[in-house]
Amino acid sequence: MTDSGVRSDRPRKALVIGAGIGGLTTAATLRSVGMDVEVYERATELRAAGSGLSVMSNATAALRSIGLDFGLERYGRPLTSYHVRTDRGELIREFPFAKVISRIGAPSVLITRPALQQALLEQVAGIPLVLGAAAREFEIDEDSGGVRVRFEDGREAHGDVLIGADGFNSVVRRQLAGPEEARESGYICWLGVIPFEHPRFTPGSVTHYWGSGRRFGLVDVGGGQVYWWGTMNMPVEEARDWRGGKADVERAFADWPEEVELAVRSTPQEAIIAVPSRDRAFLEHWGRGPVTLLGDAAHPMLTSLGQGSGMAVEDAVVLARNLASASDLPQALRRYEDERRERTRAMVAATRATSELEQSEGPGPVAVRDGHFRSLPEDELTRMLEESLTFG
Repeated sequence: MTDSGVRSDRPRKALVIGAGIGGLTTAATLRSVGMDVEVYERATELRAAGSGLSVMSNATAALRSIGLDFGLERYGRPLTSYHVRTDRGELIREFPFAKVISRIGAPSVLITRPALQQALLEQVAGIPLVLGAAAREFEIDEDSGGVRVRFEDGREAHGDVLIGADGFNSVVRRQLAGPEEARESGYICWLGVIPFEHPRFTPGSVTHYWGSGRRFGLVDVGGGQVYWWGTMNMPVEEARDWRGGKADVERAFADWPEEVELAVRSTPQEAIIAVPSRDRAFLEHWGRGPVTLLGDAAHPMLTSLGQGSGMAVEDAVVLARNLASASDLPQALRRYEDERRERTRAMVAATRATSELEQSEGPGPVAVRDGHFRSLPEDELTRMLEESLTFG
């Protein structure tokens, strides 16, 4: 890269900060378009939390569009059915995911975080991945057009572009945008992954149970395991620093359907993860010069639509596509940001609106919520799902 931003003959180097889903996917996509990549991760070892997620059809289609197919079905379970029920087990609505997924032609895969991490690590084999490297700040080199990253231990790295994929508390974002407050949602999320079977828990299924100010989910992530999650409304301060235990989770879902109670009861206390539900106000500008953001660092969102990982994967593919043949790297990063802004802005807003509706509390709001989903026309529901699950 010359000081004018024109490509030189040497491979261009991308520095990726963060080795989560977004960072590892970015490393794979950028290498696929001919860039050198180095990944830096603040943790001293890669240990994915014991929870699960969905890699929806838009994400798997995005990977295929750039010539990458991780074969994620081998690591998890393709989604085949999706039901929403009351806290008594009565059906509110079956969502037509199977029909939409079939029409799109790309699977939605239910998977544990450790399994997804393993799949991604296999894809980035050979790419330098430096652990125990906590980024402190970056500096844009106006002469070379590149960027230098300084780490807490005193080391430095230099590249042509810097991708901040360092999650909710992104150091790169903080330098770009300044200090920000999280937007708290006013509820706690409990998460767990366990071996599980029950007559009403079928292969490839996702089942949500909705109560008053509480929800529960059972997700088949393959290998005889279930990923479960539960939510409960509570004051922001309590959710942020929850100090309860398994007994509190059991009380929260006492007298719910048998499979719900069994899932919690079967989970060791130390295997239950508690996190507050939160996001951030949407950030309009993600980068400057040869620096940009990706995934949760760019657009953290709530979990209601299961698209956090999908948006990070889409980001990585669009970023690689824009950098593939770019002569001006900063300009390519701005194109990437422009291409992603409206899609991710809409998803952040939709997840928050959906979250507020689904966490409804009290007889009146609960009746409105359940009635809304029961009466939503099938073609409108299908259209909404297609918009979410379609890439490009």
